[in-house]
This record gives sequence, structure tokens and C-alpha cells, in this order.
Amino acid sequence: MIKKFKLYIMLVAVALSSVSCLDKMPEDGIPFDESLQTVSDINLAVIGIYDAFRSKYLYSGNLTLLPDIQTDLVYGVNGNTNVYGDIWRWKEIKPTNTDIEAVYGALYDVINRCNFMLDRVDAVRKKTTDDKDLDKLDQCCGEAYFARALAYSELVKLFCKAYESDEDAAGQLGVILSEHYLGDETMRRASLKDSYQFILDDLDRAAELLELEEDFDTDTQGTLYDSIYFNEYTVHALRARVLLYMKRWDEAIKYATKVIDSGYYYLSSCTRAATANASYYKYMWTNDFSTEAIWKVGFTINSYGGALGQVFANYDYSSVRPDYVPAEWVINLYDLNDLRVSTYFQNFTTGYSHGLTWPLLIKYFGNESFVNYNILHVSMPKVLRLSEQYLIRAEAYVQQEHPDYGKAGSDISVLRTARYASYGGSTAMNKENAMDVIEQERVKELYMEGFRLHDLKRWHKGFERKPQDQSLSNGSSLKVEKDDPLFVWPIPQHELDAPGSEIEPNESNK
Repeated sequence: MIKKFKLYIMLVAVALSSVSCLDKMPEDGIPFDESLQTVSDINLAVIGIYDAFRSKYLYSGNLTLLPDIQTDLVYGVNGNTNVYGDIWRWKEIKPTNTDIEAVYGALYDVINRCNFMLDRVDAVRKKTTDDKDLDKLDQCCGEAYFARALAYSELVKLFCKAYESDEDAAGQLGVILSEHYLGDETMRRASLKDSYQFILDDLDRAAELLELEEDFDTDTQGTLYDSIYFNEYTVHALRARVLLYMKRWDEAIKYATKVIDSGYYYLSSCTRAATANASYYKYMWTNDFSTEAIWKVGFTINSYGGALGQVFANYDYSSVRPDYVPAEWVINLYDLNDLRVSTYFQNFTTGYSHGLTWPLLIKYFGNESFVNYNILHVSMPKVLRLSEQYLIRAEAYVQQEHPDYGKAGSDISVLRTARYASYGGSTAMNKENAMDVIEQERVKELYMEGFRLHDLKRWHKGFERKPQDQSLSNGSSLKVEKDDPLFVWPIPQHELDAPGSEIEPNESNK
């Protein structure tokens, strides 16, 4: 059956080698109405959707790394391999950049797989009479709707302007919305408002289909944390993120609170020991197990994605030669008793001829189980974490019409209590300092998890790099003003040039 499914998903794989990422079935592919005939076939199609998220161009590679490398969080090191160099140098980002093309293509691969399954499921449902099988089909549809929403949420984050208001978004370019695998959908960008509404509609469907039963019991049915599968609370977590980006503060608070108050997830402590050598927080990164992970991309030693930590170490069993090292200002953000520092960073003398000694990022040095098999720098991406939900809610409390600085401060305090050796009292927040506190906490907690570019874009903030020890001269002295066109990635050129394309370019394409 697995081999049979690989033939089905080959249709999408071939599409990626075509002119456009939105191309569908090749002439020699399996006829659409002959594919996915049974409940088992539909289930395998969903497995294929999950598998698509393992791509090294998504969370285990480009999608996570590029938005942070592009900004002010890291510096290129003299002698590096120039991987992602055009992205880091900022001004050299072009519509033909293959790293950006790969992200765009991989996200539409996920969408195409979802559409392929969703378009076939009704035919299978008509032939199905067993209640358990019908429930399974509903679950599969819920997972597909969520996956499609997740992929589109990343596309609008990267290839569109920030969402300012419903009125403004109605006049801004969104993304190409594809709801069916086959059909005559025009290759034209929807408005930003309609693009976000499409995401919310998919999340509505997913929430209904993935809703937990009223008598769900973690003692008998298993925990929800550290899951590699979607469920009701992955839907709530993504919705909270999307609503924050839409500036719907009250709704963002509502859905973040659903996750926080569910009792299904717990912040991983930096002071409680998971093993003799690691706290629960450190264990999350060294062994990819955590009580605060809402959804992670599942890897095994026989099936995994990219190596997130490669560019930060390039360890060859004798020395480290990182392509990128943490910015000094980031290291200096952390308080002395903040234990995230020892989890994220470690001093090394590099193997370069200049012998740079610097705190390198070890957060992604690699899952210890994989290292035992000589698979280095591979970690399972934690796409949705409880800590982000606290940060979402704190920001929304501050930004809502009647700010609640006390509640925002309480959320930051809860997070810091889990991360510090000791954290007494509360976090004082007010009109003058609240967003500064939140911005800094997002950098410290979500460092190199792919949030920085969009955060700066939606906050309308620029940044400046100044040279640090052994940083590359081309790119180290850089000042980017707020609302620079390159905060929005260019639409890949091959999409604009594809036959029949009516896709409008971004300002960064020009």
C-alpha cells in the first residue's frame, strides 16, 4: 500500500519540476478518479501530507532559518561556505533565489497534497458504511484542513505585507488560493483579507473535525503534548498566532487561553532535571521530547528532514566551522540567571585559521539518538510550543483597546519562572516598556525559530548590523529601514513567467 501511495503523491512531486508550483497532474499520471479508493488509501494520503512537512525546505531548513538569518540575529563568519549568503546580505535577494523558490514550492506541495485528498474523500465516503471508518475519514479531513491552513499561514507571512486592518487588507495582495486539485482556478493572487479568511475557514473546519470527545482522558488515551499529529489544540494554537498577526487582540487572547488553560501542556522547566545531565528544557532540544510541544514534525533515524543545526556548527568530528554565529546583542539580552543561555549557546574555538572563539548556537546541535547513528545537527522542529502562546497572549493584552499590563506581566513572569534559575516577584509592564519587554522576550525564547522577519515587519521596525569579531565585511554593516520592500519576499520569477499566469509581483520583485 505504501508503494501504491507513492505513485499517487508522485503527481505532486512531478508538479514541482514543472514551470509553476501550482501545476497539477502530468499527462502520464494516474487518472484522478482512479486514485484513493478506500479509507486506507485516504489515511495513507494523510501520512503523505505529514511527510511533506519533513522537507528540508520547510521547518527543518529554509522556512525556519531564512527569516532569522535575513535579519539581525546572526552574523556570517569569515571563511564560511556562503550558504544562504544572498539572504543574509539582504540587498542581494532576487526573484530567482533558489532558497526562496524552494520554500514557495514546498508549501504549495503541502497544499496540493491536501487538495488531492479532499477532492477524493467524498467518493470514498459514499462507499463507506462502518461508523469507525466514517469517523476516520472525518479525522483525515480535519488533518488536511489544518495542514492547508498551516501552509497558507506561512505563505502569507513570507510573501505578503503585514495585516493592518480588514479595510487595508482588502486592498493588499495575498496569495494564490487553491481549494481543489483539479479545476480551472485562475493563477491570480487573492486579497490579503481573503487569504487570511481562507485560513480561518480551514481552521474552523479542522476544529470541528478534530474536536476531542467530551470524555477524553489523558490517563487512558494518551497525552497531547509532544505530538507529531494534529488535534483540536494544534488548531487553537495556530489560530491564536494567526489572529495575533491579524491584530484581532481579543480573539488571540481567547484562543491562546484555550491552549494555556487546557491542562494538556506544561512549560518545560530549566531547573527540574529530566535526566542526570539535562533539565526538561534542555532535553526538549537534545532529545526532542517536551511537555510544552503542541506539534512537532516527527523524525526517525530512517526518515528525517534537513539538518537545522548544520550552518551553526558544521561539526566534522574534529572541529566546528560555523557559517553563522549569534549576534552579540542577542547574547547580551539574557539575564545572568536565565538558564536558556546554557541551553542555547556554548563557547567554542572554531577551526578557522582566524581561530574565532564565540558562543555558538547549540540549540540545534542534534538529537542525541541521531548523533549515535552519526546523523549530526538533525532536530525535530517544534512548530507550535506553549511558550509562544504565552507570548501571543501577553502581546495581545498589551495591544488591545484597553491594555492590561498586569496580565501581560503575569504571562511573562510565568515564562521566566520556567526559564530562570530563580525569578522572584512580577514583571513590571507599562505603556512605555511593554512592547520592548515582549520584543526582547520573543527574541530570547524563539531565537532562530523563524519569527524575527515577520515580527519586525508587523511592528514596522527596521534593524541595524554593526561588525563583530570575524564577521564578513559584506553584510556586517547594514541598516534596514522599517517597511523595506524586502521584508516581503519576492514571488518566484518562474511563477510570474508561467503560461497563463496572472500573478502580480511584490515590490521586492522590481
